Amino acid sequence: MKILSVVGARPQFVKLAPIAHAAAARGVEHLIVHTGQHYDPMLSDVFFTDLGIPAPDVHLGAGSGSHGQQTGAILSAMDAVLEEARPDWVLVYGDTNSTLAGTLSAVKMHLPVAHLEAGLRSFNRAMPEEHNRVLTDHAADVLLAPTEVAREHLAAEGLAERTVVVGDVMTDVLHTVRDSLTGAPASVLASAGVEAGEYYVATIHRAESTDDPERLAEIARSLKALDKPVVLLAHPRLVARSESFGIDWSGGSVRLHAPLPYPELLAATMSSAGVVTDSGGLQKEAFLLRVPCTTVRTETEWVETVDLGWNVLATTAEEILAGVQRPAPTPTDATPYGDGHAAERVIDELLRRTRD
Repeated sequence: MKILSVVGARPQFVKLAPIAHAAAARGVEHLIVHTGQHYDPMLSDVFFTDLGIPAPDVHLGAGSGSHGQQTGAILSAMDAVLEEARPDWVLVYGDTNSTLAGTLSAVKMHLPVAHLEAGLRSFNRAMPEEHNRVLTDHAADVLLAPTEVAREHLAAEGLAERTVVVGDVMTDVLHTVRDSLTGAPASVLASAGVEAGEYYVATIHRAESTDDPERLAEIARSLKALDKPVVLLAHPRLVARSESFGIDWSGGSVRLHAPLPYPELLAATMSSAGVVTDSGGLQKEAFLLRVPCTTVRTETEWVETVDLGWNVLATTAEEILAGVQRPAPTPTDATPYGDGHAAERVIDELLRRTRD
């Protein structure tokens, strides 16, 4: 069996790692196409080294641009790659422009598509990620759902027959990296001048947070007013928009910091008092590490984190302050995101379907 993975953004590299390891363990040929959607080395190539992923076989170099420009650039470049490779499966990850472009290219060439992390829904059609995940699910041949909630979403859309629940591959890689970090101090403690348990980790990068100057200014005001230092891992989008809008992050609790490699991000999160984010992945990572999270959005795809009390949604400055500074959540042993063996199930499922 030959699998071709299409990835292009930081969360996808994290999900790719256990898939690459599971494919190698089973002797499956695995080609990796890096679309270049994230072109900052800290958000891209460094993850391959940190997570032990083989170097990409193809790098499309799509770079930045509007959603249409980026999706179109990836789509036009994918055809030649797929024509040459002719894989048994095109495996797409998550909900980015790379996900949708890889899917469209494959289905038009009559190549089977498997969607990893299928069935997630925010039910907010203003989010480009929601468009990407819905369109991908309805075009793909196999829907690899991470949770029972995701399976229920797919069934409601008439996609039950294509769906299989495999668990969440991010649980796989987080368990591996977490265990390797036991006892290791977070480098952010020294570089940001903070003490373990006495700071928050924050990431803000989504368009709905950064493209509206009033919205971004309100987020800045709330983070600056928090009761502990806030190590804000400054995504390139956040830096560019802040400069464009004249938003000043100085003069309060915020300490701007460069994005961290994945192992260091987990270490920093584990040592923190809480997380503030608009990222989908970090919400779940915080839950898996049992670190309280406040999500700066009106909805979340990871509803289990909210239902279990480890995540709250907040949009206004008052809600953000209250959410971050709330009492500690009730401890839980719940494992809605699987047992850490999702990648093995993915490879086994694709092998089974190839043989059938």
